[in-house]
Amino acid sequence: MKKILLVAAIALFGLTANAQEKENKGLEGTWWVAGQVSFSSNEEVGTKTTSNTILPVAGYFISPDVTLGLGIGVIGSKEQTTVGTTTTTTNDVTALVIQPLVRKYWGLGGKFYFFGQASLPITMGKDKLSDDKVTSFGVDIAPGFDFIVNKWMTVETTFSLVNLTSTSTNPKVGDSTSDFSFNANPFDLNPGNRNVGGLRVGVKFLF
Repeated sequence: MKKILLVAAIALFGLTANAQEKENKGLEGTWWVAGQVSFSSNEEVGTKTTSNTILPVAGYFISPDVTLGLGIGVIGSKEQTTVGTTTTTTNDVTALVIQPLVRKYWGLGGKFYFFGQASLPITMGKDKLSDDKVTSFGVDIAPGFDFIVNKWMTVETTFSLVNLTSTSTNPKVGDSTSDFSFNANPFDLNPGNRNVGGLRVGVKFLF
C-alpha cells in the first residue's frame, strides 16, 4: 500500500512539475503574424503627397518574453505639383522593405504587457521618373503595449521613439549622394498635427 501511495505521489509531482513548466514557458515556441497596411495623402498649396505601405510581419517566440520577427513588403510615395490647370509628378518612388526585429516583453499584470522593440529596416527602391536608385539602412527603437485578447490574438500599439537612417541615391547620370538623419523626438510639433512618432495600433495573431 505504501509503495502504491509513493508511486501515486511521484506521478502527481511529475504532472504538477510538467504543468508548471508549461505555464512558465508562456509564449515560448509560439509563431505569430502581424503587419502594417497604410495609406496617407497630404495636400498643401500647389503640392500633393501620397504614400502607402504594405508590410506583413511574421515572428517566433524564442523564450517566454523575447521574440524575433521579419517583415517583407513594399512602400511607395508620390509627389505632384499643380500650377494653374497643369499637374506635374515630381517624385514617384516604389521600394522593397526588409525589416528584421527583436522584442523584449515585461508583464504589467493580468493580460497587459509592455515591450521594447529594435528593428533594422532596409529599403531598396527606384524613382520611376528619373530612374535613380535609392537605398537606405536604418535603426528604429519603438516601445509599445500589448494586450492578450485570447490564446490566438493580441491587440498592440507602438510608436517610434528613436530612429537613425542612412540613405544613398545613385542617379543614372552623375555622382551618387548620401544623407543621414537622426530623430529622437517622438512628437510631431507641427500646428494642428500632434502625432506621436508614427503611432500604430493593430492586431497580432498567434498560432
